[in-house]
Amino acid sequence: MGVSTSSPEKEPEKSGIAVVTVDFPPVNALPVDGWFALADAVRAAGRDPQVRCVVLAAQGRGFNAGVDIKEIQTRGPSALAGANRGCFEAFAAVYECAVPVVAAVQGFCLGGGIGLVGNADVIVASEDATFGLPELDRGALGAATHLSRLVPQHLMRALYYTSRTVTAAELHAHGSVWRVVPREELRAAALELAGEIAAKDGELLRLAKAAINGIDPVDVRRSYRFEQGFTYEANAVGVGDRVRGTFGKEKKDKAERDEREGAQA
Repeated sequence: MGVSTSSPEKEPEKSGIAVVTVDFPPVNALPVDGWFALADAVRAAGRDPQVRCVVLAAQGRGFNAGVDIKEIQTRGPSALAGANRGCFEAFAAVYECAVPVVAAVQGFCLGGGIGLVGNADVIVASEDATFGLPELDRGALGAATHLSRLVPQHLMRALYYTSRTVTAAELHAHGSVWRVVPREELRAAALELAGEIAAKDGELLRLAKAAINGIDPVDVRRSYRFEQGFTYEANAVGVGDRVRGTFGKEKKDKAERDEREGAQA
């Protein structure tokens, strides 16, 4: 469990690829420490002179379920502040990684997951992958900056306000997902693309990454930090805690109703 870095080959210098894998069962909802560990791993991979491409992957049913809401409910404001800082660092690490980052996405990609893939250079996704921001259902705000990099402006707003998700196929149609493959082929597809990128000259790739980031129309760090200010405001006035307090309650209430109905039958 945690964040690990590996190479697809026994001799990493030959592949030029580093695979950073996230594994926080059961749903990859990352605790505060997990976000910082992910940021450190991505930055370290980018600093390695032998690495020419990073693949960001995850174990389990889904790629990422965002922050660990239960940790915030338990620890309160300190965990909220930690999660915000951790997400900021992880998203920035992906964006600022010295070499291209390919995100390999399976299952659900929610909340903080959007921040990661929105800042990645390329996305490869499995056919069952879904993407969304349930922030308004979780008492928080943020990552509209990154969702805006995946879909057109008006669709971003509709998805944000409704907390709905979109499929990998829909994002492929918008041009933000490079390729959609069966789940069992996801790793191979991501490594194939990473291998094609890593075959380029490493020094030139790093210059290309810096150049492309330099012409981005939106400063993603500043934009996301601006959004985070409203998360703090929501928490300060109590609405954040009020909405977060409903997290998991619907499932619990349904289970209790089903139990009562079963007893009456």
